[in-house]
Amino acid sequence: MTSVVQELLNTFDNLTYSERLDLLSEILRRTVYLDFEPLSDEELTLNAEDIFLTLDEEELAYG
Repeated sequence: MTSVVQELLNTFDNLTYSERLDLLSEILRRTVYLDFEPLSDEELTLNAEDIFLTLDEEELAYG
């Protein structure tokens, strides 16, 4: 992840709930027609692993 992307995510974290919804709606509107290449099996596996590790961390943090 680039520093610019990380900065955007940090800014997103500081938005109000309403601002987050506005931003997400606009991002989805702008990206809905982009032509993405399908993810490889390896990329899908890595993404799933990252999601499950994050969920495990949240579970430990919140009991």
